[in-house]
Amino acid sequence: MTALPGGDTPGSPAADDAGAVADPATVPSPPSPPVRGEGGEAHEGAATADDVAAEGAEAAPDGGDDKTPEDGESAGGSAPDAGGTPGEETAGGEEAAAPLSETEAELAAQRELRERIEKRKAEKAGPIPAGGKLSGTAADLLAAVRAVESGEKTAAAFFDSPAPATAPRRPAPAPAPTRPRPPEPAPAPRGPAPETVAEVAAVLAEGGAPGALAGPAAEALGPQAAGVLREDPWRMLAVPGVGPEQADAFARALLGPGCGPDDERRTTALIGRLLERAALRGHTAMEATAVRAALAEHAVSDPEAAVRHAVAAGAVLVFQEDEDEAGDGGPVPAPESGEDMEEDDSSGREPVRVLLGLDRYALAEESLADGLARLAHACEKGTDWTEAAAAAGSPSAAELIRVVAAHGVVAHTGGEAARAEPAALLVAARTLGLRVLGTAHGVDGRRRLAEATGDPAAAVTLAGLLSGAEGPGRDEEGAIAVDLLVVLDAPQVDVESAAMLVESLADGTRLVLSGDPGVLGSAGAGRVFADVLAARACPQVVSRTPDPGPIGELVSGIGIGELNQVEAPGREVVIVPVRDAGEAVHRTVQLVADSVPRALGIPSADTQVITVGHGGSAGTRALNAALKQRLNPGPGRFGGFDPGDRVVHVPAPGRTVPATVVSADAEGLHLDCAGERIVVPQQRVASSVRHGWALSAHQAAGTRWPAVVVVLPGDAAQGLSRPWVYTAFGRAERHLSVVHGVDQALPRAVAEPPAQDRTTRLRGLLEATTR
Repeated sequence: MTALPGGDTPGSPAADDAGAVADPATVPSPPSPPVRGEGGEAHEGAATADDVAAEGAEAAPDGGDDKTPEDGESAGGSAPDAGGTPGEETAGGEEAAAPLSETEAELAAQRELRERIEKRKAEKAGPIPAGGKLSGTAADLLAAVRAVESGEKTAAAFFDSPAPATAPRRPAPAPAPTRPRPPEPAPAPRGPAPETVAEVAAVLAEGGAPGALAGPAAEALGPQAAGVLREDPWRMLAVPGVGPEQADAFARALLGPGCGPDDERRTTALIGRLLERAALRGHTAMEATAVRAALAEHAVSDPEAAVRHAVAAGAVLVFQEDEDEAGDGGPVPAPESGEDMEEDDSSGREPVRVLLGLDRYALAEESLADGLARLAHACEKGTDWTEAAAAAGSPSAAELIRVVAAHGVVAHTGGEAARAEPAALLVAARTLGLRVLGTAHGVDGRRRLAEATGDPAAAVTLAGLLSGAEGPGRDEEGAIAVDLLVVLDAPQVDVESAAMLVESLADGTRLVLSGDPGVLGSAGAGRVFADVLAARACPQVVSRTPDPGPIGELVSGIGIGELNQVEAPGREVVIVPVRDAGEAVHRTVQLVADSVPRALGIPSADTQVITVGHGGSAGTRALNAALKQRLNPGPGRFGGFDPGDRVVHVPAPGRTVPATVVSADAEGLHLDCAGERIVVPQQRVASSVRHGWALSAHQAAGTRWPAVVVVLPGDAAQGLSRPWVYTAFGRAERHLSVVHGVDQALPRAVAEPPAQDRTTRLRGLLEATTR
């Protein structure tokens, strides 16, 4: 607030005649100094800031760019005529007074200010005429009230009159589209520091271990690997390829003969290794009885004490579940000293089973159960899906749309033909203005989903979505920017990926888990889709769309335990009997390289071989070697690979990406993965790239080819099961050849019901959320 020259600031106690402090809400703006003409006279007609405020104009804020008298303008009016002289009339029409001194001018200004203040106080103290200062709609409303009160008009007259025309309401601005987060390039794999490797190599030399393990040990145990191994030699069990016998020998060499089989460091490491190896087979937990039995096989004299110590040390977690029905699966305190962990309960309660698990899988299952419950209860039902369901192409698709409209989490089951129903759901939701996205297990599933929806942007791989390399990106809160997410190939989703996905979905997002429950489960730990179905944690839609053709008929029968003969007039299904593994390899190469291309017009590049395992005389290694020799012979100058080789890239456990070798250089092996070029560093080629003419059924899950050759040599009988046969046979689209050498083992495997082959806690956790 600007002070007047030589005076007090308006609104201060000295400025008011009564000596009272003015109400801050009614303090007038400071008046501008009087405009002075040539010779210093004040123009009484020049407006001040107080006049402007009284007339409703806005005064300039304190510290603003107000014009000063030297600039030729007053604060509220125009400057006097530049040609005016003292002898002329002022703006008020009177003759100009004699020039005032500076002191007199200041006193006159203060006197004028006091007069204005008193006048304003008198106006405020007097009665205010009702509505005197109203205008516009407010004045019209006041006039209407007075008319009704005086009896001139009735209230109904105003309600019946048309509403006054108003300007159209400005529509709310459309939300800015979420900008996709640019995918961050995957960091190049960095090996351990050379000094760390050297330190580890020195420790390994002391313990008599091969120096070649220095790099893997440093990578597995981190920068402090040398110190860790000196303190606990059994940590070598964390290194791939090292077994208990090798770790025991290494420990004796470092610690001396005093270390025995009951050393707590040894038993804890053994338990951790047992659980890690169980996770490779799909288990997220192991029964305590199985762990104790395995410890006894490794010469541990008191397995119960060993388990108790591992739990107390926090190396593993312990859970209890009802034998007959999965309980809440929550963690329980570690047993006290002297208290056993037997499953038999003598207190009269229902018998329970004790499970042991690693914290990473326990946390993933609990997070997934909580996340699914959150999405199920946060569903918004404001959108009308009736017309979308009526326009669906099949009854099963319409049912799926109706169920998704009313629920936040839905499970959908069906065969290959049923994949059209989630695609129809995505199209319908997109027409309603929702942000939609579908995920598939591999690039082939992504391609088929994009073709079914007509929108390549709506189809991604699950791994690409989680890594940020594909999809719409994340919103400001870090959630995936979608309203509806459909997860195809749900049986191939492991528990850690599922937990990460659900945690990335915002409240109100609809989630559909869709897949064929008859196929093999995920390569990683857990059985997410099967547990969701068994727990009945959400509505389930069962497709009624059958798979067409002879292959569809054959696979559908396998799904219910029947290996039927089917009519195949177009040679869609062919059985090729063989006597031994050598003949199986020979006939397989003949089919891929000659018979199928010549008879059916399907090139070798579109034919996939599937066999039971990697080893053996007719496993993937033997078949790939024979197929390479026939289809793309070469010296394998790039780490065993040549340009044009058909390979699979395994960037992470459980992920199999078909590719073709392009070239190699100092950077690594260059691959073409469905049009996308990737480079595999030299140090990772041996561990992550394999020839891909022949695959296992687990590697083939989630992908289909025009022609498939399934190889069943005689030594493969033990590896057969209904899910394996169902998965392998179902990979064929147009033609299926079965190189058959297992005789009656095939129908027996199909007829035998699939067993519960994985121990998990997710079902119990899901059931607990619905109670």
